[in-house]
Amino acid sequence: MTDQGAAAPRVERDTETGVAVVTLDRPERHNALTPETAAELAWLWRQFRGDDTVRAVVLTGAGDRAFCTGIDRTAEVPQPSSPYSVEDPLLTVGPKANDLWKPVIAAVNGMACGGAFYLVGECEFVVAAEHATFFDPHTTYGMVSAYEAIAMAQRMPFGEVARMSLMGTAERVSARRAYEIGLVSEVVPGEEVVAAAVRAAATIAAFPTEAVQGTVRAVWSAKEAARTQAMAQAQHLVALGNADAARQAELFAARGRGDGFRTR
Repeated sequence: MTDQGAAAPRVERDTETGVAVVTLDRPERHNALTPETAAELAWLWRQFRGDDTVRAVVLTGAGDRAFCTGIDRTAEVPQPSSPYSVEDPLLTVGPKANDLWKPVIAAVNGMACGGAFYLVGECEFVVAAEHATFFDPHTTYGMVSAYEAIAMAQRMPFGEVARMSLMGTAERVSARRAYEIGLVSEVVPGEEVVAAAVRAAATIAAFPTEAVQGTVRAVWSAKEAARTQAMAQAQHLVALGNADAARQAELFAARGRGDGFRTR
């Protein structure tokens, strides 16, 4: 299902605990996603729906530099000519987009930025390494942060979402600050981040699965209506506000990945 440049996510299942660990496995590309790896993830979430041996999932990224940096800028994403038909290859990358209501815990080790929020935004909670950082580069490169901002608005105070979305690569949110504002539920040393997430997942997986999945659905239903309304506008905001591809490439070349940023 993947091409040579898009390594499939690694999956480790522990049938005794009921926990599966999914690892984005492109550390040389900061675990950036291609349409092929996004399709692999969507396929995995759907497989987990019917796999009774998997009762909870941990999602992480290979290495300690990045959890995920969104879409790989070298990936080709063909688009129709009409702005009303623009397709986002990451819209179906998350567990909830694939109707998976088993709990998913993100273990963030390093950077989580941009399109990573499609994944973080659909996990039940986040365990972060002490050196983890969160930021949204879209505005820096002449792009609208729509889906990402909407996902984070379900988890963070309004002002914090606005600040992160608007500051682009100029500022990164530290793991400690992310904990203070509620984006992260636990901060641990980097070498412990996956183990900490697995411990939490194993605890949840040991409880009756119907009760767990019903609770997951209840929690998400609390914000479902507002999220659905916001998502309906996102495509048009992106189509109207994004700079053209040439301008985006020019800005990316000029600004890189955010040299000179500050962390708070």
